[in-house]
Amino acid sequence: MGCFRCSGKSSRKLDEEINTNNNNNNNNNSFNKHGDQKQPTSDTPRVSSQGSVKKEEVTKHDQLSIDVKNLNLKDDGDNSDKRAQTFTFGELAAATGNFKSDCFLGEGGFGKVYKGYLEKINQVVAIKQLDRNGVQGIREFVVEVLTLSLADHPNLVKLIGFCAEGDQRLLVYEYMPLGSLENHLHDRRPDKKPLDWNTRMKIAAGAARGLEYLHDHMKPPVIYRDLKCSNILLGEGYHAKLSDFGLAKVGPIGDKTHVSTRVMGTYGYCAPDYAMTGQLTFKSDIYSFGVVLLELITGRKAIDQTKDRKELNLVAWARPMFKDRKNFSKMVDPLLQGQYPVRGLYQAIAIAAMCVQEQPNMRPAISDVVMALNYLASQKYDRQNPPRSSQKSTSRPGENKDAEHRKSPSSGSDKE
Repeated sequence: MGCFRCSGKSSRKLDEEINTNNNNNNNNNSFNKHGDQKQPTSDTPRVSSQGSVKKEEVTKHDQLSIDVKNLNLKDDGDNSDKRAQTFTFGELAAATGNFKSDCFLGEGGFGKVYKGYLEKINQVVAIKQLDRNGVQGIREFVVEVLTLSLADHPNLVKLIGFCAEGDQRLLVYEYMPLGSLENHLHDRRPDKKPLDWNTRMKIAAGAARGLEYLHDHMKPPVIYRDLKCSNILLGEGYHAKLSDFGLAKVGPIGDKTHVSTRVMGTYGYCAPDYAMTGQLTFKSDIYSFGVVLLELITGRKAIDQTKDRKELNLVAWARPMFKDRKNFSKMVDPLLQGQYPVRGLYQAIAIAAMCVQEQPNMRPAISDVVMALNYLASQKYDRQNPPRSSQKSTSRPGENKDAEHRKSPSSGSDKE
């Protein structure tokens, strides 16, 4: 069957039912006794496994409806507005050479991802196959299909289709040829050049626009809940797109301030207020975005086990340094080799500092973040002809910068 059309009401029902099922599966909580969350792998659940499926209630050819029925979701039965195609397991196996190792792209909590070519649509695609022995599975599969079927934005990865045949669950996406931000920032091959400043700001602005769409333009609004470098995929020209929506939840609507839910996400990116209370808000995503922006600026990982205790957690390391501009040059990624605009660095650090504020009400709205980053991304740094202000500031950080900051859209954002 095609991807069923889902109204806002159906999406809210989806969220309520997933939350109910989450509360009934607390033994799968991925936070340890210290309140820290393990990095998601195929062995580390972010969402608990589904119960048994009563296949006799629906025809064997309607496996997605079985998934929906098992989650007590509403299927409108109207597929006229479908955006995702259905594929057979045989088609996807053929597209990947029977999932041969040469086509393997990576692995996450859902399962393995392969590159493939689908003759049916004459397109190169990325195919994500559910790990049937894992604990994530059906719930994440359904949420992903629902979320991306409702979404349509150039900074969100496009879901082309899915396979729900027997016990097989696969998702088919547009292929992103440059891989993930993590590949370029933390797992860069020796023969690849580091990302330059302009590219980093372009990626940050693109990811922010994708998040803004989820928060402000989707109906109902969606909290992403899993923003991190590995979930930001890059197309030609380093065009950033958010991916992996298995943890997405419908955000608070009306006079509600938060959504109470079991804490899920990735250690290092999870907002401390959400981790401690289970109260999920749009500002939880803002914190995660701030961590990603800090990674882009510093080249450091959110959590780096190779660092000593004081530098292990990126935000904990950066917070004391936010207080004095003289520290900012020490925070920038050494791989940039000084090739960055000093004023742009100050503004980018100011945005990141606001996003990772401990108090959620002190974090900016995503629309303000987008405005500031769009401006930064538009200010191209020319390493052959750096601005005079940058040259002067290299020798005397902080000199005559107040007036310059007042001229930019992010004016005042560096005041903590």
